[in-house]
Amino acid sequence: MIWLALIALLMPGPSWAGEARPLGDDPAVEERLKHLAVELRCLVCQNQTLADSNAPLAEDLRREVREMIVKNMSDKEIIDFLVSRYGDFVLYRPPLKSTTTLLWVGPFVLLVGGGIALVVALKRRGKKVADAAITEEEHRRVEQLLSEGVKRS
Repeated sequence: MIWLALIALLMPGPSWAGEARPLGDDPAVEERLKHLAVELRCLVCQNQTLADSNAPLAEDLRREVREMIVKNMSDKEIIDFLVSRYGDFVLYRPPLKSTTTLLWVGPFVLLVGGGIALVVALKRRGKKVADAAITEEEHRRVEQLLSEGVKRS
């Protein structure tokens, strides 16, 4: 009796599943959408393209881009519209402008700065190691400890 009740409870489960929504009626539109979505950034995700993101805002942007493609807007017109609305941040590869110079030059500046800091730290460390001289008393103490260690083994 318990088994029948359990089976009766589990049977409606598959009927709750819905049909998968088709991505679009036109495969050419979907292909253009995929091409554009790789070039656009999700506005709420950390370093994800519009194609990679599952965020609700990304879904809305994909729907909006799909609608613009259906209206026969060119890729440039779509990208220009999104840049005018959201700024250069929406582009996954922003153009080199005065406002995005730090984005393009910053990693190289950090790399050079890190290299300089490493060289300076190694030079300072080298001076400390070179300046450390062992006195005769310390040398005898080390030999004594080493000889005692050999005797114990």
